[in-house]
Amino acid sequence: MPGHHLTDHQVRLYMRLRRTDSPAAAAAKASFSSATAYRLEQDPKLPSQREQRRSRRRPDPLAGIFEAEIVPLLEASPGLRPVALLEELLRRHPTLPPGIRRTLERRVRAWRAVHGPEREVIFRQIQEPGRLGLSDFTDTSDRGITVAKVALPHRLYHFRLAYSGFEHAHVVLGGESFVALAAGLQDALWTLGGAPKEHRSDSLSAAFRNLDQNAADDLTRRYDALCLHYGMTPSRNNPGVAHENGAIEGPHGHLKRALEDALLLRGSRDFETVDAYRHFVAELVSRRNRRHHARIEAERIVLTALPPRRTDDFETVSVVVTTSGGFTLRKVFYSVPSRLIGHRLRVRLYDDRLEVFLGATALLVLPRGRADRRGRHDHVVDYRHVIHALRRKPMALLHLVYRDQLFPREAYRRTFEALLEQLGERPACRRMVALLALAHERSCEAELAQCLAEDLAAGRLPDLDWLGSRFAPDPQSLPHVNVQLGTLRDYDALLPGAHEEDCA
Repeated sequence: MPGHHLTDHQVRLYMRLRRTDSPAAAAAKASFSSATAYRLEQDPKLPSQREQRRSRRRPDPLAGIFEAEIVPLLEASPGLRPVALLEELLRRHPTLPPGIRRTLERRVRAWRAVHGPEREVIFRQIQEPGRLGLSDFTDTSDRGITVAKVALPHRLYHFRLAYSGFEHAHVVLGGESFVALAAGLQDALWTLGGAPKEHRSDSLSAAFRNLDQNAADDLTRRYDALCLHYGMTPSRNNPGVAHENGAIEGPHGHLKRALEDALLLRGSRDFETVDAYRHFVAELVSRRNRRHHARIEAERIVLTALPPRRTDDFETVSVVVTTSGGFTLRKVFYSVPSRLIGHRLRVRLYDDRLEVFLGATALLVLPRGRADRRGRHDHVVDYRHVIHALRRKPMALLHLVYRDQLFPREAYRRTFEALLEQLGERPACRRMVALLALAHERSCEAELAQCLAEDLAAGRLPDLDWLGSRFAPDPQSLPHVNVQLGTLRDYDALLPGAHEEDCA
């Protein structure tokens, strides 16, 4: 066999079999090649009787080159790849055949085994029940997930118990932040019903990126406080050493492959809402956990009891509403009702939403926006917040910074483009603002969008008068209803025993 020396026993067996079999058949039964058999036919000596080993059948293409040129390069730069060494050799010696790559790779590998640097050793650990839980993020934007036909860039927060293999996955719409970690970790612990003694993360390297020292220290304190709230000892693997988090790095691949299989079985990668996709992921992880039910139940017994309530999984930020009718936070402009202009608001910043407070009074919940990777600002705008001002200044719509984000649906944007093309700037702005006001005042945003889409398909402009009558009645023309209240005696008659007293 290749790589094995021929033995005396094999040669004797071959000679005995050769009495009745052909050279190829006898060689196969003696476990060596037919080429060796034909050499034995020419020289039937035993290997132990040969004076010297046979020489190479082909000349060594690296003779005088490997020791003189390759070895010094490897000693100076141990990380050089064989393909890079091959390119350098072909540059220095153009007459070398290009088919020496495998020879060079084997020679380099053998040299490194004897003279190369020491390599990293993986120390496999004995996992104890209830001792270690691990958290990490994995990017799943390449899965092709869409929500209402729009691509959903996202990643998964992944939690896992090292002993039992319990898993929890949480869809994260932003990056690797403390808010995403806090929300996902607490969801996992409350789903599990207990907390391990130690929690290990990947140093929150992505969350620390672009932070100054004070902000980084504050993030570390918040992470330590989160672990302390659940009685866990925080630990982190060394940056860039992924195998120290190996109990979750490997399962990342298993989870993403299972997600891919589930999507293929589903037959579609489009979901109606983000919540529907989150439910899909949660159901997938739940099925995976059922396979380790016995080990998970055994580990639950030794987990630390949960505290009475969850701790914060949001950041609190103070903002001031400007005269633009909103505030800017993390390179995103958010619109709010104009009556809040000049007020300082308290904002709870979650991964997927903002909760806005004026003092202790909850005002509204806004979807969270994010600036793109190139740093361009985003806008999260609700046309209801500014429609009253636009009715007084309709031409402001023409060059509005967040004009495209102002339109609540695609049909409104396409209608405005058609109005601009056929009517001109001023009439188009007036009619578009009137359409937005109609959608707001009559609460018919979706129905009006359908009518606008039908008009666009028919090649006609929307008729304000017809649409006004279509979505009548006008709230200002509703009839006044006069409610006649009964007397107190009428209410007394409804009490138990009232008729008996009247009879007495």
